[in-house]
This record gives sequence, C-alpha cells and structure tokens, in this order.
Amino acid sequence: MGRIIFYEDRNFQGRSYETSSDCAELTSYLSRCNSCRVESGCFMVYERPNFMGHQTLARRGEYPDNQRLMGMTMSDCIRSCRMIPMHRGPFRMRIYERENFGGQSHELMDDCDSIQERYRLSDCQSAQVLDGHWLLYEQPHYRGRMVYLRPGEYRSMRDMGMGPMDMRIGSIRRIMESC
Repeated sequence: MGRIIFYEDRNFQGRSYETSSDCAELTSYLSRCNSCRVESGCFMVYERPNFMGHQTLARRGEYPDNQRLMGMTMSDCIRSCRMIPMHRGPFRMRIYERENFGGQSHELMDDCDSIQERYRLSDCQSAQVLDGHWLLYEQPHYRGRMVYLRPGEYRSMRDMGMGPMDMRIGSIRRIMESC
C-alpha cells in the first residue's frame, strides 16, 4: 500500500492532504499543491484534474518543489494522482501502429528502449495492457514526457490521457515492484 502527502506550498509548508489511493481532484482538499512527500509506494502525479495533462512517476522520497518533480515547467501545481499497485507476475502489453488496434502490432513482455529500432514501428496509436503496469516515454531511452498505462484497452492516444498531437511514443518500460 502506498502513501503520499501533498502540501499547498513549496518545501512541505501550508496545509496538507494525505492519501493512499487515487484522487481525481486535489483541489477538493487543498487550494493548490506545490510539494509532496511519498512515504511508500509509487504514484503518478498529473498537472490537471482527472488524471490528465503532463504526468510523472513519484517514487518514495521528498519533492520540495513540483518543478523538480515534473522536470518541466507546468501549471502552478499538481491537480490529481493515481496510486500504482504492486504487480507480481508476468508483464504483457500489445502495441498497435494505428488507432482502434489497427496496423502493425507487437507484443512486449519486457522494457523496450526504442520501439522504432526494435520493431520498425513508426508510431504507436493504441495499446492493450494485458498484465502489469507500464510507462510510455516520448523519446527513445526512457526520456521525455511519460504516460502511465494500467491493465486495459486504449483505443487511441486520448484513451491514454493524451491528445492526438501531444506526443509520440519512443520507448516503453515496465513499472517494477521496486518502486
């Protein structure tokens, strides 16, 4: 079980809100969120409500300033979070070149540092996560913006939490139990 504490101001100041589960709208509890502390587990934190916008993985540790956590300039604060449950067992994911599971497809069971080099896949527009929890990265070698996918079907980039032109997928990594 994970636990994260959000603070209104930088450096863990101001009012706080603690959760061990998903929270679609942090402003229901805090007027803003500018720092956080992950006591245990892993969480995805998002710049917009309902798990939308830029997102990043927050592992156990202290994040006194959201801009350090997110690695980019984002809006003024974190607006939602999703707890990533521990997964023990196999990892399986199928990626597709086009929306609605069209075009070329490939099954992944481990990390892929470049989908273009490994699969000669020009783009990834839909996916089915069969087992495990995964991070999709904008660039090869696990760099750039990221998107979290849990088990389920993602018929389009919008289903993955992105607009159609937000980003391309360059690499994919499993979220291992060592969060």
